[in-house]
Parts: sequence; structure tokens; C-alpha cells
Amino acid sequence: MSIPYQAHSPSVRSLFRNRIVQSILLSGLLLQMGIWIRNFAILLFVTEQTNKDPVAIAMISVAEFAPIFVFSFIGGTFADRWRPKRTMMICDLLSALSIFVVLLALVYGGWEAIFFATLVSSVLSQFSQPSGMKLFKLHVPESLMGMGMSMYQTMMSVFMVFGPILGTLIYFRFGIQVAIAIMGICFLLSAAALTLLPPDRNERKGGPSSSVNVSREMKLGIKYVTSKKIFMYMGAFFLAGGMGLGLISPLGIFLVTEQLGLSAESLQWFTSLNGIGMILGGILAMGLSKHVPPQKLLLIGFIANALAVSVLGTVPVLGIALAAQFLSGLMVPFIHIACNTLILNQAEEAYVGRVNGILNPLFMGGMVLNMSFVGVIKEYLPLGAIYLAASGIFLAGVLAVLPLLKMKLEHRVHAVGPHHHH
Repeated sequence: MSIPYQAHSPSVRSLFRNRIVQSILLSGLLLQMGIWIRNFAILLFVTEQTNKDPVAIAMISVAEFAPIFVFSFIGGTFADRWRPKRTMMICDLLSALSIFVVLLALVYGGWEAIFFATLVSSVLSQFSQPSGMKLFKLHVPESLMGMGMSMYQTMMSVFMVFGPILGTLIYFRFGIQVAIAIMGICFLLSAAALTLLPPDRNERKGGPSSSVNVSREMKLGIKYVTSKKIFMYMGAFFLAGGMGLGLISPLGIFLVTEQLGLSAESLQWFTSLNGIGMILGGILAMGLSKHVPPQKLLLIGFIANALAVSVLGTVPVLGIALAAQFLSGLMVPFIHIACNTLILNQAEEAYVGRVNGILNPLFMGGMVLNMSFVGVIKEYLPLGAIYLAASGIFLAGVLAVLPLLKMKLEHRVHAVGPHHHH
């Protein structure tokens, strides 16, 4: 039984046996550890250092999210030009290096350098994440794609539950210097995990295309996305998803204290329940992705999320609110996995990075935009009205998904190892 046949009988075993999937998941696991320890240890450290200065605390979020917005498309363009394995390894090594520079600065007393660590590793991840998707596209058979993506998403969901606990624990037990050293080691180990991947294919190098300027490739990327109806619809629901999430994610604390009359500490249980929903949703989506096309998963995800959010904002009964919160978490992987699978299946290999780099900032931009306004809106509107508005935005996302159900989606023949003639 040679590789081509495996494509027809996708199973979790053949996925785990795939060396590419093993390496990408191991590298992702180590990166997630580093990132969550970074996020929480730095947040707690800055909170202590500045005596809860809201501006300093907000600056951490800016250092974390702004690069996604600014560098996602640039990173995606370069990921299309560069060799993916090498790109990811260099990014991990540079992240580790920046972290050890910050550690030195901390030892000698300049704590503000901590912002630099967040900024640099967030910028670098904009180059390495699209390269990871490109590796999936190059080496994983299409029949295993949805399942592989689901596994990756499930792992990220697990960290949404345990990441904050891990970061908080390490910071309070060992202090910021040890936390930063552990981050650096995680990035180095992630680079080491990538050495297990087969070497990058040496294609299109040294030919005329390597001298083509980046701005032209960016323009080609924009042209490619705007010329394909599917990506235009995807742009619409990426924006809707981001805007809906941006409205509600900063309001969790008010939902718990005002609407449900609980203490602020109860928020962590709410967040954990959402994360547990995500883990189960990832496992469920992994099973369904073999039988259900991604556009249907997307539709289920958006409709159920709209329902959950409208219930959360309007029903002040704890049991019902918890059930809605769980449902909302359960549906997040459906949306994420379906979006990634659609990009990987529908984008030509040469454009995967750029398609990702154009669609992701739409989601992030919508989210950051509404996050920044929601504090002001909250003073004028009751909580329920804001949640209903978010639910309406998710329903608008459903309208953008509907045309995909009618479209004949292309099934790109997959470049699995040696069968690729380019």
C-alpha cells in the first residue's frame, strides 16, 4: 500500500503517522507554550511594575495584535516566496534570540524591554504561521487536511484553557526571568522540531522570479483574491466574525458581574468553560470534517454562535448562560477549521501565504476596531443590546456563507511528495 492510496482512506492513524504533521504539531505545541507563558507572565509583570497602569497594560495588547494587522500580508507574501521550513526555523531562532536579549536587559534593570519581546515574536509569527500552512498544503494529502487542521485547532484550544494557568503559575512560582528563559527555550525547541521535516523543495529559485519585486507580488496577491468570488465571500465573513467577537470579548466581565450578579473572579470559570467547549468542538469538527464539507461546518458554526450570543446577552439565568457560553466555545473550531480548510483547498499553492495574509487582517481588524469602540458604546447601550448587535453581525456572516453552498468549489490536486510536477 503506497502513499497514493492512503489519500482515499483518511484515518487518525495515517494522520499521526505523517511525519510532516508530527513535526508541525510538535513545533506548534512548543510555540503555544512559549506564547502563552509570554502573554501571561508579561501581563502580570507589567501590571505589578506599573501598579496596574491601564495604558501600560493596553500597550501589551497593542504589541501583541498590531503586528498581526500590519505584517500579516507582508509575511504571507514572503511565505509564498521563501522556503517554508527554513522560514519557520529562522523565525523561531530570531524569536529565541530576541527573548534572550530581553532577559539580559531585565538582569540589568531595564524592564520596559519586555514590550520588545512581545512585539518581535508577534511580528515573526506573521512570517512563520503562513509558512506552516504552506507546509500543510505541500505535504499533507487533501483527504487528511481537515483532520490535520482540526488537530492543530484543538491543540490551540487546549492552550486557551491551560495557557493562562501555566503562564500565571510559572510567573508567581519562579518570577519573570525564569519565565522569559523558558519562553526562549520553547522557541529553540520548536526550531529543533522543524529539523525533522523533509528539506524544502528547491523550486523557482535563481530564476527570473526571484528578482521580481515584493510590491508586484503583493499586487498579484490582491488581484488573485479579488478575482475569485470565493475569497470575496470569505473576506465578508472573516470581517463579520471579527467584528462580532470584538464586540463581546471585552464584555465578559460585565456579563458575569452585572447580568448574572456574580463576583469578578467567576469570569475565569466562564472563560474555562468556553475553552472546554473549544476543545470538544475541535474533536467534534475533526470527526465531522471527513464527512461534512467545510462550507456546511461554517454555516453551522455561524448560526449556532449567533444563537448563543443572543441568549448570553438577554437571559439572566446562570444555567442557561453557561450552556450558551459552552455552545459558543464549541462552535469556534467549526468556523476556524472550515476557514483554514477552504483557504488550503481553494488557493493555489503559490498564493496560500498571500490569501491568508489578506483574509486574516480582515478578521483581526474587525475585532480590534470593535474592541476599541465597545467601552464607549457600553456607556450608552445596555449590555443585552450590544450582545444582540453582535448576534446580528454573526447572522450577516451567515449571508456571506450561503453563496458558498451553491458554488462549485474546485478540488485542487494535492502536491503530496513526489507526485508534484511543476
